[in-house]
Amino acid sequence: MSTVLLGARPTPLARPAAPALPAWAPRVPALAALALLPWLAVLAVCHETAWVALDLGELTALLWLDALLRRGSPAALRAARVVALLLAGDALADIGTAGPGLPLLAALVMAGCVELPLAALCLALGRRAASGLRAGRR
Repeated sequence: MSTVLLGARPTPLARPAAPALPAWAPRVPALAALALLPWLAVLAVCHETAWVALDLGELTALLWLDALLRRGSPAALRAARVVALLLAGDALADIGTAGPGLPLLAALVMAGCVELPLAALCLALGRRAASGLRAGRR
């Protein structure tokens, strides 16, 4: 064995770079919260209390994430994780409680096209905020 190898120190694992995001991406949590308002009204009129509570939690978490992103706070990662957890749970609950046929298809489309991509985007935004990068500095 070479003495060079014996004296070598292990290099610390580097964190992967934060993903590149478009300039409009930080506005998505606020827009998603705004888009939830009419849906909350529909759920409230239909007396869907459990779904109203879940969507109010999502609305609150999205606004919390938006506020932290606007400040450039590293704590945005925590809010992003909460949003992602709520959205993934919502998608799972929608799919699990949907009836067969069209309701199940609608739940799968909503999960695959809205809830899970939004969760992933929020996590990317939170990760970028935690790494100290702003939208304009990339």
